[in-house]
Amino acid sequence: MNDVQTVTGPVRADRLGRTLMHEHFLFGFAGWQGDATLGGFREAEYTDVCVQAAEDARAYGISTIVDATTNECGRNVRFLKKIAQITGMHIICSTGYYFQDESAYAYWNFRRGFSNIEEEIYEMMVTELTKGIEDTDIKAGVIKLASSKGQITPMEEIFFCAAARAQKETGCVIITHTQLGTMGPKQADLLTSEGADPSKIAIGHMCGSVDAAYHEQVLAYGVYVNLDRFGLEGKLFHTPTDEQRMDLIQKLLEKGYGDKLLLGHDSVNVNLGRGLIMTDFMKDAMKDANIRNIGKKVLPGLKKRGLSDTQIDALLAANPAALFS
Repeated sequence: MNDVQTVTGPVRADRLGRTLMHEHFLFGFAGWQGDATLGGFREAEYTDVCVQAAEDARAYGISTIVDATTNECGRNVRFLKKIAQITGMHIICSTGYYFQDESAYAYWNFRRGFSNIEEEIYEMMVTELTKGIEDTDIKAGVIKLASSKGQITPMEEIFFCAAARAQKETGCVIITHTQLGTMGPKQADLLTSEGADPSKIAIGHMCGSVDAAYHEQVLAYGVYVNLDRFGLEGKLFHTPTDEQRMDLIQKLLEKGYGDKLLLGHDSVNVNLGRGLIMTDFMKDAMKDANIRNIGKKVLPGLKKRGLSDTQIDALLAANPAALFS
């Protein structure tokens, strides 16, 4: 079994236990730092919120959380280590960037005028995976990639190519963001054509589509599929319902893909910058958008559909262990 880098040090893959594959303790849309006068970092408040989130996940057996926040969207490895030390939760952090429209690519666009930015991004990823992030010895445990709705832009493709190189050198896991579930097959094709190991790739947000045939196109590459937006439903998030997602899981299990599916919420426990303005519409839309949802709603829903304890445990424990091993 491989060791997996968590923010508090390496853990054997077979000791990760039940794992949520895509969450955010902290997340800020690129540019939130510029609003720090009125939306500054409130560490004591955020600590309380994130400790509670970890405990809420632990209540249904979660012992590992993959934090998918990218470098420019508020990743804070010292804070994540603090939460891990307080709660005992294994937290795996990411190296990477978000998709172009909601990222901060101006820096890389500037640098590409006089340097090979694929080489620089590759160097950044490998350094954060093997030596440490910023001036700490805290290492990333996954590479996070993202693509836009209906396309992988030329700039995004540079990150995918750099990530494939970094994975070949380090053996790390790659997780992805597919905007509204689009471009899953293209992501898998691009990464594997660049030499990345499909058994260490999880194509994310695939539950943006509940078309089983579309999922089979992605699974044909030998990669994992992340069904990781449970709790985000309806017009605000442009997503299927949790009931539709659970029906999809049942279909994919019946087709023999039970060992290639992973779960998560894409929960954001703290939105960096100024707080969200919670209108009645927002409150209703986000009523299940939290890290408790899989334990409260999804696991009982899967049991009602006839899934065995072994099948459910595979989604949360055996499959993540295999991905990281």
